[in-house]
Amino acid sequence: MRVIGLMSGTSLDGVDAAWLETDGEVLGRFGPSLTLPYDPTLRADLRRILDRAPLLSAHDPDLLEVTLRLTEAHVEAVRQISAPADLIGFHGQTILHDPAHGRTWQIGDAKALSDATGLPVAYAFREADVAAGGQGAPLVPLFHAALAQHLPKPLAVLNIGGVANLTFLGRDGAIAACDTGPGNALLDDWVMRHTGQAFDAGGVLAASGTVNEALIATWLRHPYFARPLPKSLDRLDFHALLDSLVGVDVADGAATLAAFTARAVAACPLPEPPRRWLVTGGGRHNAAIMAALRMTLGAPVEPVEQEGWSGDALEAQCFAFLAARVLHKLPLSLPSTTGVPAPTRGGAIWPASALA
Repeated sequence: MRVIGLMSGTSLDGVDAAWLETDGEVLGRFGPSLTLPYDPTLRADLRRILDRAPLLSAHDPDLLEVTLRLTEAHVEAVRQISAPADLIGFHGQTILHDPAHGRTWQIGDAKALSDATGLPVAYAFREADVAAGGQGAPLVPLFHAALAQHLPKPLAVLNIGGVANLTFLGRDGAIAACDTGPGNALLDDWVMRHTGQAFDAGGVLAASGTVNEALIATWLRHPYFARPLPKSLDRLDFHALLDSLVGVDVADGAATLAAFTARAVAACPLPEPPRRWLVTGGGRHNAAIMAALRMTLGAPVEPVEQEGWSGDALEAQCFAFLAARVLHKLPLSLPSTTGVPAPTRGGAIWPASALA
């Protein structure tokens, strides 16, 4: 079937949309993709919502207004893809992820998206996993496994968004996954706080600074790094670390945060060392992060474009793939990817009649 996947990640930069032909198991043709940046006001409002999310009601007027604007951005992304489709995969915007307390919250109005586009919409991808005792993240491993089925193993696919996550693909078909730690989120917030820019374009600021090794050593003692796989994070779980950068030069702070992203990846307890790392997500555009990964990981580190994949479209393609799995009642997560007790189906379809 023909599916348009939509992803708005923890970097809060905009909507990624991608067209994919798939049955949720086999990947067919890859079609058009795009990124529709959020306007600065919407991005600022979403960032403000993150800070308030633990105490918010689903009926909060401010939240409802932001959700409406967010959904309209997704409608526009589908219109701009301008390709025939049978289904939409709509991840929504995560504003809270707390699986330890049975909560994960992605905002976005699936009914409004379906009404505006005339297409059925798969949504609520994470909730069933969390309800069953899983981490609800990451959900990309089954898609990564389908993409990389013919590549030499062991292989790691690393996605650096606001939070970084990896998929480990073993030689015996084993799949493991986790969130590794901060991706771009802390660096983005640091840069916004000190320069007014939304992110460190190209990693230029970080590349001009000096890494504070003592701070990184302290940060790596965070209890998250001692936890076994699988495990996941909220965007704000490490946000308090920015307080320890008070008084640090702006460039040095950026350099330290970029290096920390790489060290957190290296601290992940994988079953065996990957022979190769393929990097996707916005972080692959940050030269300082990529350089730190190459220094730290002890294996070739390359952007996914080396395999002909699109690092800007990959997560949107994933939610097209997962939407087809929702429709065909296939599992979205495994015990080794989210810690759920058994392979778990998830998601919902609007309208429900599309499942008939």
